Amino acid sequence: MTTVTSPLAGRAIGLAAVPDPVFSGAMVGPGTAIDPARDATEAVSPIDGVVVSLHPHAFVVVDDEGHGVLTHLGIDTVQLNGEGFQLLVNKGDTVQRGQTVVRWDPAAVEAAGKSPICPVVALEATADALSGVNVDGDVKSGDVLFSWQ
Repeated sequence: MTTVTSPLAGRAIGLAAVPDPVFSGAMVGPGTAIDPARDATEAVSPIDGVVVSLHPHAFVVVDDEGHGVLTHLGIDTVQLNGEGFQLLVNKGDTVQRGQTVVRWDPAAVEAAGKSPICPVVALEATADALSGVNVDGDVKSGDVLFSWQ
């Protein structure tokens, strides 16, 4: 079983509240979303594993069970072309849960006209593979978001 923890502090709101149909419809996969605190912050790895995909606005870490977790920093933030995001690891790096992956500023994302909401998604999972999904309430970086069988 993979325990997925929050990559940042904020409020859990669930995927249905994400202002993007691909995420809100769970087309990418099941999970939840975080409405982040509005200060410059660090997004950390939600699991132990290897960084298999890395962009300024999104990253995927795969654990030794083959579970890939996508952390997407904001909605439509790819259009910012990396502005305001600082990568602190490289693709292929092994990371520990809680290790900083990207430094970014949700308030700057919002000021640029994008949503800072962050989907945290279990890639290629079925909805019934997840349990204890946190869709409501304040979370700190490292708090459990869901378990993945």
